[in-house]
Amino acid sequence: MGTKNMMEFGEDEFLACCGSTRFAQEMAKASPFSSLEEAIVAARDIWFNIVDVNGWLQAFSAHPQIGSSPSSSSHSTSAQWSKGEQSTALATATSSSLQELDEWNARYKEKFGFIFLICASGRSTDEILAELKKRYPNRPIVEFEIAAGEQMKVTELRLAKLFSTKTNDSSTGNPYPEAVSKKAEDRMSIIGGHLTAASESSIRKTYQSPTQTRPPITTHVLDVSRGSPGVGIEVQLEVWKGPQPRPLFGDPDTGGWIIQGSSVTDNDGRSGQLMSIVDAVDPGIYRISFNTGKYCPGGFFPYVSIVFEIRESQKLEHFHVPLLLSPFSFTTYRGS
Repeated sequence: MGTKNMMEFGEDEFLACCGSTRFAQEMAKASPFSSLEEAIVAARDIWFNIVDVNGWLQAFSAHPQIGSSPSSSSHSTSAQWSKGEQSTALATATSSSLQELDEWNARYKEKFGFIFLICASGRSTDEILAELKKRYPNRPIVEFEIAAGEQMKVTELRLAKLFSTKTNDSSTGNPYPEAVSKKAEDRMSIIGGHLTAASESSIRKTYQSPTQTRPPITTHVLDVSRGSPGVGIEVQLEVWKGPQPRPLFGDPDTGGWIIQGSSVTDNDGRSGQLMSIVDAVDPGIYRISFNTGKYCPGGFFPYVSIVFEIRESQKLEHFHVPLLLSPFSFTTYRGS
């Protein structure tokens, strides 16, 4: 049985893909990779589960402000890639749209504390400006996670470029398979199309890894009253296995919920593993409960439970269901 060709990369190359030093270090440790897909699986795990808040902010700050390209004297790989990613925006810009974009960029940074981040490849200035205005009303923690997701899109695009470049530079004595080069080119094309038309869910399904690196259901807690992670909160995940297909409003559900796992949030507010790592999660009704009364004895909620459904068509997807908590309110959303 033949061995796969492995692609070796250094920290500087990964730093060009994502401006977080921690990300680059962890990716270099995980290198070499047998394929672009393997590298992307590792990158997602490192970015979302290992890199901390400071690393996210470091990566954000490595980007030029949307609507302005790096200086012509800048010859770094990341600067050149950034210039190419904004080429459509700059080509479609007018003096008035650039001025409006600049004003909204300043307004955004003043509110959130970091620059507006979006995977700009293939997007016009008007499209970017519309998205900025749409995201501006978001709560800071929600916008922070959206920005992290956009950073991951940029990182995936640049990893594809990195693999393509390495492939083209390979010596004829040990060539990297042309099929992998084509995969990199295909992925860049598909990501570009996704940015302008395809839904995010379809792109996740297309590139779902056959081997997962984290459980399909995860959570974290943010204490919005303090602006910090909710540390030391007991978390429990359950699945509905009652006599009826689903729990019904008003009906007793005693004995219908089966515990999948429990954990306590760490210093970043993230829960530990709540269920097994599987390639496909069982469709059904799930419930995540948080012991908020113990965490905040003077608060309004003795505990908080979030009930959600995973459908057959979603069984290959990842579900991140965070809790944004204050003593007298809470909210949630489906994250990435």
